[in-house]
Parts: sequence; structure tokens; C-alpha cells
Amino acid sequence: MMSLPFYQRHHDHYDRAYRHKALQSTVSQYQKETKRKSAVYAQGSTAYARGSAAYRHASAADFSLDSSAAYSHGSSAYDLESAAYSYGSQAYDHSAAQSKRSAAYSLDSESLSKSSAAYSHGSESINKLAAAYRLGSETYSLGLKDSNLMIEDQSYKMSPKAKRAKQNLVSEDKENEAIDYSVPIFTGREVSVSGITDTEEERIKESAAYVAKRNLFATGEGVSVSKVAKSTSEEEHREKKSRKVAIRESAERVALKKTLEETQAFHKKLNQDKLLHAPEFVIEPRSHTIWEKQNVKFHCSVAGWPAPRVTWYKNNVPINVQTHPGKYIIESQYGLHSLEISTCDFDDTAQYRASAMNVKGEISAYASLVVKRYKGEIDASLLHAGSVSMPLGFGVTPHGYASRFEISFVDKFDVAFGREGETMSLGCTVVINPDIKRFKPDIEWYRNGVLITPSKWVQMHWSGERATLTLTHANKEDEGLYTLRVVMGDYYEEYSNYVFVQDADAEIPGAPGAPLDVQCLDANKDYVIVSWKQPAVDGGNPILGYFIDRCEVGTTHWTQCNETPVKFARFPVTGLIEGRSYIFRVRAVNKAGISLPSRVSEPVAALDPADRARLRSHPSAPWTGQIIVTEEEPAEGVVPGPPTDLQVIEATKNYVVLSWKPPGQRGHEGIMYFVEKCVAGTEDWQRVNTEIPVKSPRFAVFDLAEGKSYCFRVRCCNSAGIGEPSEATEPTVVDDKLDIPKAPGRIMPTRNTDTSVVVTWTEPPDAKELVGYYIESSVVGSGRWEPCNNNPVKGTRFICHGLTNGEKYIFRVRAVNAAGLSEFSQDSEPIEVQAAIAAPSPPYDIMVLESVRDSMVLGWKQPKATGGTEVTGYYVNYREVVDGVPGKWMEANIKAISERAYRIQNLKENMVYQFQVAAANLAGVGTPSLPSQPFKCEEWTIAVPGPPHDVTCTEVRKDSLVLLWKEPVYTGRSPIAGYYVDMKETQAKEEHWRSVNEKLLQKKFLKIGGLKEGMSYVFRVRATNQAGVGKPSDVTDPVIAETRPGTKEVVVDVDDNGVISLNFECDQMSPNSKFVWSKNYEPIEDDSRLNIDTKGGKSKATFKDLGEDDLGIYSCVVTDTDGVSSSHTIDEEEMKRLLALSHERKFPTVPLASELAVEILEKGEVRFWLQAEKLSGNAKANFVFNDKEIFNGEKYKMKMDQKTGLVEMIMDKLEDKDEGTYTFQLQDGKATNQSSLVLIGDVFKKLQDEADFQRKEWHRKQGPHFVDKLGWEVTDDCNVMLKCKVANIKKETHIVWYKDDREIMVDEEHDFKDGVCTLLISEFSKKDAGTYEVILKDDRGKDSSELKLKDTAFADLMNEVCRRIALSATDLKIQSTAEGIRLYSYVNYYVEDLRVGWVHNDTQIRFTDRVKTGVTGEQIWLQINEPTPQDKGKYTMELFDGKTGHKKTVDLSGQAFDEAFAEFQRLKQAAIAEKNRARVLGGLPDVVTIQEGKALNLSCTVWGDPTPEVSWLKNEKSFVSDANCILKFESGKNVSFTISAVSTLDSGKYSIVVKNKYGTETSDVTVIVISVSGQTDTVQGHNQNNISASKKKKTMTAIKRKEGEKKDFIKPHVEEIIATEEKPDPNEIPTAETEKDTKSNQKAAKMTGGKTAVAEMVPQPTESFDRQGKKPLEKKP
Repeated sequence: MMSLPFYQRHHDHYDRAYRHKALQSTVSQYQKETKRKSAVYAQGSTAYARGSAAYRHASAADFSLDSSAAYSHGSSAYDLESAAYSYGSQAYDHSAAQSKRSAAYSLDSESLSKSSAAYSHGSESINKLAAAYRLGSETYSLGLKDSNLMIEDQSYKMSPKAKRAKQNLVSEDKENEAIDYSVPIFTGREVSVSGITDTEEERIKESAAYVAKRNLFATGEGVSVSKVAKSTSEEEHREKKSRKVAIRESAERVALKKTLEETQAFHKKLNQDKLLHAPEFVIEPRSHTIWEKQNVKFHCSVAGWPAPRVTWYKNNVPINVQTHPGKYIIESQYGLHSLEISTCDFDDTAQYRASAMNVKGEISAYASLVVKRYKGEIDASLLHAGSVSMPLGFGVTPHGYASRFEISFVDKFDVAFGREGETMSLGCTVVINPDIKRFKPDIEWYRNGVLITPSKWVQMHWSGERATLTLTHANKEDEGLYTLRVVMGDYYEEYSNYVFVQDADAEIPGAPGAPLDVQCLDANKDYVIVSWKQPAVDGGNPILGYFIDRCEVGTTHWTQCNETPVKFARFPVTGLIEGRSYIFRVRAVNKAGISLPSRVSEPVAALDPADRARLRSHPSAPWTGQIIVTEEEPAEGVVPGPPTDLQVIEATKNYVVLSWKPPGQRGHEGIMYFVEKCVAGTEDWQRVNTEIPVKSPRFAVFDLAEGKSYCFRVRCCNSAGIGEPSEATEPTVVDDKLDIPKAPGRIMPTRNTDTSVVVTWTEPPDAKELVGYYIESSVVGSGRWEPCNNNPVKGTRFICHGLTNGEKYIFRVRAVNAAGLSEFSQDSEPIEVQAAIAAPSPPYDIMVLESVRDSMVLGWKQPKATGGTEVTGYYVNYREVVDGVPGKWMEANIKAISERAYRIQNLKENMVYQFQVAAANLAGVGTPSLPSQPFKCEEWTIAVPGPPHDVTCTEVRKDSLVLLWKEPVYTGRSPIAGYYVDMKETQAKEEHWRSVNEKLLQKKFLKIGGLKEGMSYVFRVRATNQAGVGKPSDVTDPVIAETRPGTKEVVVDVDDNGVISLNFECDQMSPNSKFVWSKNYEPIEDDSRLNIDTKGGKSKATFKDLGEDDLGIYSCVVTDTDGVSSSHTIDEEEMKRLLALSHERKFPTVPLASELAVEILEKGEVRFWLQAEKLSGNAKANFVFNDKEIFNGEKYKMKMDQKTGLVEMIMDKLEDKDEGTYTFQLQDGKATNQSSLVLIGDVFKKLQDEADFQRKEWHRKQGPHFVDKLGWEVTDDCNVMLKCKVANIKKETHIVWYKDDREIMVDEEHDFKDGVCTLLISEFSKKDAGTYEVILKDDRGKDSSELKLKDTAFADLMNEVCRRIALSATDLKIQSTAEGIRLYSYVNYYVEDLRVGWVHNDTQIRFTDRVKTGVTGEQIWLQINEPTPQDKGKYTMELFDGKTGHKKTVDLSGQAFDEAFAEFQRLKQAAIAEKNRARVLGGLPDVVTIQEGKALNLSCTVWGDPTPEVSWLKNEKSFVSDANCILKFESGKNVSFTISAVSTLDSGKYSIVVKNKYGTETSDVTVIVISVSGQTDTVQGHNQNNISASKKKKTMTAIKRKEGEKKDFIKPHVEEIIATEEKPDPNEIPTAETEKDTKSNQKAAKMTGGKTAVAEMVPQPTESFDRQGKKPLEKKP
């Protein structure tokens, strides 16, 4: 039966994704078997009860039998069924072993013997866990919910299978042998179940059962011992319990309940503070590797009291479940904590950390998650978040997949240099062959041989292809040799390189570097010893000492522990508080200042070492509240004895550290210590710690006199008193026991690489406790020393990296221990940094190039490491292989061969051979290669050619390289016709080979382009002949497409003498490097055409006479370098260019940057000029016009500037006689040149006119002038602005505008501040067309600018105006009128040029009397009279500005149409009512003044349809016609009011009321009768100044009011006329006669000097009314 690990037994869900079906099937069968056997033992409990009276007293032991039965089969089912019981039933045996056996437990029963034998199989491990169960029993009684999980965890931790197998008292070999004793079995369970109970009641029962039965067992009742034999048969039937047994069990429960209550009361009195301890992981989270889209769950179990709080981190960032809903599930139940990540993707690959913290401290555990992307081979449907179906045994070990894994490293990390505080990353790409996707490597990182674990300082990542290690905050502690180890089963490969970390810049110049490697040693209750390493950099001044700081974990407050600096690199820190955790740091100090602090130490808790060990062994007891109860009664009142083994463990100038052991006699309570001292030779003992006793058996004594000798002793104390002192120590001198080491000797540097040197030395004599060595280097003659390492190195050999190639260095070393740094050693001999010479590495990839009957031709690849010098030759060995058994090696050649192909003669036909090749150089013969594959010596008869060989890559760049090869040795049956080159990416599969060339290559080289930068490639070559394509060559080594830093190219050069040469330079040469030139990649043997000269790192290939025979590719390779090479192609075009350049250098000319040219200057002057590229100080120039030299004078101004190469000649004016050819001739030493310019005909005339114009322009610009001519622009308000820009303006300058030669009067004068003059034309239209002119003038002159706005120019302007107007149009709106519906839009203003069109439902509207358009002011409208439903739809107004159209749209349908139509109907009815209502048209005045006795006659006209009814009112009361007042209404329109003789009683307000069905109107007239005697008998119309105008009351019918209440889209404009009254002059008594017509009334008003009434327009919300005119009074005869 398969044994399973713990996490698969107890947490089946942990790792399902990694189990194959066979494994799951095994587990399933195993679980079924366990349950079956449990049932068998459960059924057998009845027989057990019958056979033993003792068992009848403890029938609840069924569960113990179940568990022990499962365990007896030696499988992991013990953990599945009885792990929980490990705190329970296993403890009973421990109790039984300590007490007498009771005779009541008779062991005569055979069934009891069977069970006992089975149970005893694991009794020893059970005994060890008995105490743990006593802790757990209290937990059960207290009802703690997390007990069942803790029991599972503790059973695993305390009873692992490996240990349990060794502790069996009854081995598997002796299962069937009789034993002479048996162990009684107790249980607190009465039913047959597996696991831990879940309810509180069952926990109480189980705990109570244990307590009662333990007490029963302790009394010795029912226990007897007899020899029993184990039977192999098992009972298959279980009978029901007897009534007697049931009654007994019931009685026992009552007793147990009472016992439980007593136990609970006891635990309530316990002080839980004594149980506090820091968190500790019982089960740490396990790393996982899963596929994408799977779920993963991390589990951990944490011990600690109080219960720790667990926080999960991803890459040191806390995981927030809220920000990633559904992604993370964090659970914490019963002390088991879990983090579940759903549907993992590649980004979930990270390091995860569980951090547990309580008041006692914090601890973290790390686990990594690698999420792999699926690439094929396995059905993707199997890769769900459950399990993956795999063959049995898959993924367990690499065996069976390959005999050996080939692990290689690509893109490896180099020696790294960093500074403190920086982030550094090391990376390496790992290539594994064969690549088995479902078996992945283990990636391990080491520093100086020590395995590195992830922390906040170090992060690791494995992507599946590349391993990286990141130092998040580099410190000097991180310096060292880093090793990447890739493990595949039993195989592993390593790659190492060094990482250097320099000191960070000091805050204070001259301050030392920070100390490093701070550690806490010998931690105890109240003190700890802190140690550190001294820094390599002292800042130029000796270090005076160190300050130690401490900080309590969980705070940020640092406290300095020592007042004065200590020089010793260890220091005891006292005064700690027991139970608290601390971290420490150290700072160095010299006379310049204090250094930066070191990296903090790991946290350390101030605890007794025994307590710490106990917490490690029982980490869960305080966490769960479990208490260990011992049988020993505490001894009270015992004075402790003297401590023992007192000794001085460390003595320095500053302090002495004492150590002792606690006394044997000390009682049960804790003890403390007093330390005493005295000067040696006296008995004057003084207590050192007088105030506070010491809790720890360690103590540091300070304040001792240096050089004196002291003795020490210690006393113990407790509540009972102070004990006797210990024996005194031997006299101890207060001085450093550890001396500063002496300087190392025999410093020997040797060459290593071109940037490093190996330094060795001898250890200093009498060195003690050496920490390491510091090495420093200095360039010879500089006097400046630099540290080679910042972390002390152990051993006497070190490689100093980062040196400059070619420089000479000296070295020195000093040793370090806790006492300090030694003196520097003597300086080493100077050494030049160059690569050391060593034998070359083995050649590889041996292959057969040709085979005949008695010989074979071999080919191989050159060694990867040449040993610092070129390979001088190769040696070949061979051996026969007979029936797979190789023979003895034999030499094939005595003399070294230089080629990498060799024919081995005198072989046996049809014999199988193996070969090996060794390379040789100046250092000797290197290690031979591995034996080749077996090759058979036989005649090749194939028709196709053999493989090409010696395939190499050169001139590697980021996007190209050159591939070289040699022709096959075996050509086949016909000559070789050409070659094909294949390539693929290094990691690609074999089917991804692709051909580079489609056409055959005749040459044996090819430049391959189109490569991807940073990508790795491999290549191969195939030869072909008439028979076909042959076998491919061996594959090249992987080549990365990259241009390495410092890469140089071949440069072609032509010197001053016309000599053409190719030049190549290399700064990476070794002493043995050589330049090798070749043409078309064949060595140049004929030196008749090419001369090669090499000096230092430069080589020149000079052509003697460049011609067609020299065409080709010239390449240069530097040997003994990392592939330094380059080439240059000389084709026909290049050759022509070089020959032309050579001719130019032989016969030089003055190079011209520009030929002779002419230009017009600002004043109209003519400038001839040319510019030479370069002129010396001796250069000369001659000026020639029409073959006649001209000279500098009044007409010609000549000048030449040798610095700039500028030659020029200036003429004031061009005249007709200046037409001709101008030539400038230059001479500069041997070089000459000339340039001519022909100015004749139209060219001359044009230049002359331009010069004249420019001259006039210059004169014009001397006064006010226009910079920008007159132009126009259209403003946002659709106005036209004419503008121009002027210059040279002063205050007296005037500007005048004209249109068509008529001056335009401008209101304001322009101030010219902005240099712009404008003229604004509002509402521009056709009337504004014409010619506009603006004139500037002052005393210096004048200038004018004209703008014609006619024809096309006017049309363009109007188009822009129309466009701006169209853009200003508002959105279409809907208005209802009495006639219909109106659609309208407003523009800034309207011009006729703006064409307006209307579209209804995408159809152009044809205008009729019913539908018409128009413009009113700025309103463009469309009137729809008497609208119908057919008028619904979308209306679009189209405005065309002459070029483009602009549209405005409104939807007249639905609710919009309904509301507009309803409003139209209302307004229409209101208009009809207004038209036909009754009204007074005119005739009545407002006021009439008349003398008493006169006749008054008033008349007016009324109108209405139907004819209105007329009535009169006097003073608001109705009155009718009588003898005095005659009222008439004639012809339905004429109304008269006549009083034959007025009296004062007739004065008053008279009102005429007209009424019909559409409305009522009232008109008022005030009659004033004046009593005057002696006056003439005349009546005169009242002066208007004395007329009080009254409002005409307008009355609407009820129908009109209701219609008026409806909402209008736009309310009609209504106004009311109000006349204001002025008081009459009291001295004037005007008399007038009222006339019937208005004209007469106006005349009378004029005759009397009357004034017309003042009318005020008041808008009203409804209709408008007309005012009734007044008629003057007629004068009676």
C-alpha cells in the first residue's frame, strides 16, 4: 500500500492538480480499505466487551480500536483515522504506565489480546504524545473551536512517519509473536467515527471520559497483567450493548460531568499571561507549479498566543481582497490559514508570503507560485482547475525520459558591480535538453555556497526559461559569489559569478563605510550579544569605534546602546525587556563623522534559551490555551542553591562577560541572580547589579579598571531569600583576550582574464577567530588605493575584478577579526592586467566528412576557449569498437595539424571506430574531446555530396552576420553545383528549419540579413550536385544577433596623395592577436596588388593600383578575440567613387560649398558671391568681367573671408553696359577653381528691373509705408473689416480712406500702436462694392495701398460674408399665427446674396400662396397658412453662401405639430373675434368744458358685426333719453348725445357702452359745466393741457378670455396708449366749440396753442386696440 505525505492524507484538496489518476485511485482504494477495516474493528468491539470486564467499564474504547487497527497496517491511514486521537487515546497509555494496573482490567480475553497487540504497534510514539493530550484535554473542556485542527497538525509534526517507524515496540516482523504484557486502552468516544468531534457536547464528553478513566486507572482498579497471544482472526459481527452496560455508562456520565465542572473551575483561575509566546509556523505554505486557468490554494498553520493575525503578501505587497473581487479568497479557521487564487494566469507567478504577528513578535513564511503556459502535447481540456490526467509515475523523477539531461546556460550574468541602496538583478537563460514540459527543474541560488531563501532583501523568479534573482536594496552583506544551480532529478548544472557591492556615498565627507553582517548571539531574557564586521573603507581616517542601536520590533524608535564608541566588534546589550523582540544596527565613527547605519539584524526575542527551545518543541500549547499539568507538587519556600560552572567567556578592555548554570536546588518558582566582584587577592566583594536582579544566566560587567585583575561570583535569589554564592572565578585581567591579527604575507598576483587578477597570500601567524580579509588595489604610480571587496572573504585566494586591461596594478591585504583590522601587508609586485595563457578547451562535434575502405576524413569545431592564445594545432586519436566494447586509444598523427579536417589512414574496412581530438597552443595540449559517436569505416557510394564542414559565423551584427564554410570532402558522383543555407531560431524545433537562399550559391560564404536583434540562431549548409542535395553540415553554435559595444567597421580612406586604403582598428586585442585580411573570404596570398601594414591595434591594407581586378569583399578578422571582424565591399560604383576621390586628392581643387550666385540687396545693390568649403590664409581671388579682370574701386566693392570661405563683389547699380559674364577665380596653394555666371538678355533685364524695384522700395520705406497691403476679413458679427499693417509711423502721420476716389470720413483718429489700420463696414452689401484706397502721409513722404472689391473680388468677399451669416443662423423655431404656422431663424443680418431654400421631408418646397417664405429684418421665415396633416415632417432651411451649403433642421411632427396647430386654431378664432367685436371708432373727446346754458352736442361712430347694442352711463349709472338729454343711434353706426341747455347738474362722467356677442367697449367723456355770468355765449373746445385722458376700457367676451389663457408659441405684440394729463393755467379760460371731425379739432387746438397728449407705449399680453380720435367742440351761433 502506498504511503502518502501528510498534506495528502489530511488535506486531500491540497494537491489534486498534481496527482495522476492512478495515484488518486490508490488513495481512494486506500481510504475504502481503511473504512472497511475500521468497520471490522467496530463490529468486533462487542466481542471485546464480552471478553473483558475492564472493557465493559470503558466500552467507549471502540474509537481507539478503530485507530489502532488502521495503524497496525503500517500505512498513512494512522494519520487519517487517529491523528486527531494523538492527543487523546494515545495519552491513556502514558497514564497507565505511571500507575498500577488494575485487576479489574482482565487481560484473559483473547479479543483484548488482539486489540492490545495491534495498538502496541505504535505505543512508543503514543507515550511521547501523552503529555500533549493532557494539554488538549483542557482545550476540549474549555470548548475551544480550533482544537481539532491543531490536533491534526500536532500529530503530524510530533509523530512523522519516519520517526514512528523506528519507535515501534512491536515490529512488523514480530506481529504474530506473543508478548508478555498489554496496554489498556482508553477513549472518550462511545461511537465508531474517525476524526475529531465538531460539537461542544461531544468535546465535553470526550474530555470528561478521559479524566474519569485516567483517575480510575491511577487507582489500580481492574488492571492485571498476563501473557496473551495475538490471534490472526477478526470478529465480523457486532452485537448490541447489554442493558447493564448502558446503565453503567449512564452512571459514569453523571460522575464525569461533575469532574468536568471542577476542571473548568480550576482553569478559570490560571494566569494566561504566562502562556504568551511569539508566533511560529507549525506548517509552512508550500510552493506550487500549476498550469494557467487552474486554482491554487496555499495553507499554513501558525502557533502563538495570543492567536496571531496572518497577512498574505504577493511580492511583498499586501493582498487586498476588496480590490480583486473573486480573485483571492483568504480564510482563517481553527488556526488553519489559507489563501486561494482563482483562475491563475501568468501574472500570478510570484513569491507569496504569510506573515503572522501578535504582541510577542512577527514571523514570515514564503512560498512561490509558478504558473506555466500550456504549449501543446497534452489535451487542453484536461488542464482545468481540478486534476490533470497523467501516466503513473509521471513527473516524479526524470528517469525514463533521458539517460542524461543536458543543461546549458545562455545569456549568463557577468560579474556585477553595484552600490548600497541600488537594485541589482542577476539573470540567466536556461536551456534543457530534452525539454519535458511536465517535468520542470528546481532553481536554486547560492551565495558563497549557502542556499539563498526569498526575503524582503532578495526576490527570485523563474519564468520557465529564465531564472532571475533581484537584490531589492543591495548591501555589502549581499556581496559574494552567486551560483545558479539548475536541478533535474539527479542531475544538476551550476553557473557562478561574483557580485560586488560598494559603499554608498557617506552623508559626511570622510566618514567611514557602514559596518556589515550584524548578528545577535547568545540571546537571553534581558541581554544579547551583538556582533558585526568592520567595513573595508575607513574614509581616510582610522575608525575610533562603533555605536550600537536597538529598536523594538513594531516601533520605529532607535535607542543608542553605548555612550562611548567600542572598538571590539562584539558588544553585550543589556536592559532588554523579557518577551519582547528587538532588532539592532551598528554605526562606525572616525574623526570626520559617523557612518551610515548598517543593515538591521534579524529580530531576536529576549527569552530564556530553555523557554525558546520549549516553544520550538511545543509551539502550539500557548496558542491554544493548553496547559501542561505535572504530577509534581510545587515546592514552596526553598532557598535556591549556588549557581554552578561560573566562568568568564569573554574579556575585553571595556567589559567582562560571565556565564553560569542555574542551581539544582531552586524550588518551583523562578529565580534571579546577583553578581558580585572583587579585586583579585582581596575579599572585598561588591554587588554589581544592586538595583535589579539578573534573570539570565549571563551577565556583562562594565566599569572595570583596565589592566586590573578581578574575581567574580554569583548568588541566586527568590521569594524565600538569597542563596549561597557560587565558587569565585579565577582572577581575570581586564584586557582584550583577542588580539588584532598580524598582517598577511607573501602577496602573489597572477593573471586571470583581461579585466581580473588572482591574488593569493598566506595567513598571518597566530591568527585567532579570523573573520576574513580585505584586498585593495592601486594603479602603479597613482598612489590611490581602492577596495577590491567590501565583504571580508575567507580563504587565502581572491579574484579581483573590474580592473583596466593593460594597466599595471599592485595589491595589498589585511586580516579582520572581532578585535579589529590588521596592518596592511607589503605591496605585491606590479602585474599588468592581461588574460592568462592556458591550454585550450576540448574541440567538439566530431563528424565524418568522407569514408573509404581504409581511411576516414574527420571534421570538428574549434575549442570554445583558446586559452588566451591561438590554437597551433590538433592531435587526433582513434580506437576500435568491437561489439560495443571500445579498445585502446591510438595516435593518428604525431605532428600537429593546423586544419580542422584530417584524413586518418590505414583503417580496417567495416570496422567501427571512435575518435577524439585535442587542441594545442603555447601553453600545451588541452584536454581531449569526448569520444565521438561510433563510425563504421566503409566505402561511401552515395551519389549526393557529403556535408560541408568548418561552418563558422563572423561579422555578427544586430541584424546580420556572415556565414563561412568549406566544401565537402566527399563530392559524390558529380561535381558540386552549389550550396543551400538553412537557419532557425535556437529554441525552435527541427521542423522549423528554413532555407535562406532560393537560388544556388556558387561561393562558400553568405551574408544573412533580416535577423531580429537579441534573437539566437543556428545555421547549417547543404551541398548539391546533379544527383541532389546532400547531407547537411553540422549545426553551428547558437549565435545571438547583436552588435556588441565597441564594435568597429572597416573604413575606406583616400589620403592627400590619393592613396586608397582599407583601415581596421581593434581595442580588444590580446598580446597574440593578429589581423588577418582576406578577399572574398579567402586568404590574400598575392601581395602584388595590396600592401598590408599593421601597427599596434590598427591595420591598413593599401591598394597599389585600384582596378577591376580588385573588385570584391575585403574582410579583416582579429584572432584570439571574441569574434572581432568586419568587411567592406568594393564594387564598380565604389571603385569609381574612390578613383574620382583619389584623382581629386592628387590634383586638388578648391572645393566650393556654392557656385557663383547673384542676389539683390535691400538698397537695390547687386551682390555676386560664392563660398569655398575651406580656404587657407594664403588663398587669393581674381574677378573677371567679359574676360577682363576688374579691380576693387568705386563701382566694385570686393572682399574675401578666408575663415568662412566667402568671396563677394558688390555693385551699387546695374547699368546696361554691365551685361555679360562674371567669373571668380580662386587659388589656394596648389588647388585652384573658378566659377562663372552669365547675365545677358532676359536674365540681365529681369535682374536689372528687380534691382530698380528694390531701390525704390527702400526709398519708400524711409517714410511711413505699408508692410502688409490693404486686405479684408469678415468678423464674427458678419461685418467686413478692411485692414492693413503699417510701419515707420510717427505721431504726425495721417491716414486717409477713400472709396471710388471719394474720401471716407472716419470719426476717430488711429493711434497706430499695434501697427494695424482698420476700416469697419457694417452690414456689407452690393452698395459697398467699389475700389478702396488708404493713404499714409507725413513730412517724410507718403504711401498708398489699394483694394478693388469688384467682380470676382467682390463675389469672393460676399461669399465669405454669406458664410459667416449662415454660420450665425439660429436653430429653427416654430411659431403659431392667426394665419397658420411659421418656421423661422434669426441671423446677424440678411443680404440678398445669401440664397435660402426650404426642404420638406427631403423634397424641395414649391412656394404658393399657402406656403411662402420671406425675410423680415434678421428673421428668415417659412409661413404655412391653413396647415394640414400633410404639412407634418422634417423641415430643413438651406443657406448657400456661394460655395457651400449650411442647414438648419426642425421636426414639425408629433407633439410639436399638434401643439402648434392647436395654437393656430386659437389665434385664428381670436382674430375673428377681434375683427367683429363692438367698438367705438372715434368722435368723442376725453374732456369737454362748457359754459352753463349752452347746448352740448357729442357724436361718434360705432361698429360691430352683428350691429352692437348702445347704452349710456352717467357717473357709472345708467340713464336714458329725456327732454333735456336726447340720445340717438342711427343707421347702426352713428351715435349722438345732445343737451339743449347745459347746467351745472349736467357735469359728470358720461360713458357710451357698445356691445355685441364678440365683446363690449366703453368710451368715456368728462363734461365740465362752468357757471360764468357776463360772458359771451360761446363754447370752446378745451385745451389739451386741461384734458384728462381716460383709458378706453376693453372688455373681452368669456370665450376670448378662455382662448387667451392658452399658451402661445410667441405672443403677439400688443400696446396700449395712455395719455398723460397736465393741469390748466388758472388765468386762462379757453372756450371752444366741439367739431365733429378730427381735423377741425386739431385746427382748434393749434389756434388756442394746445399741446397734443403724450402717448406711452405699454406692451400687453393680449390684443392691441386703436385709439378713438377726438373731435373739437363746435361753436354755437
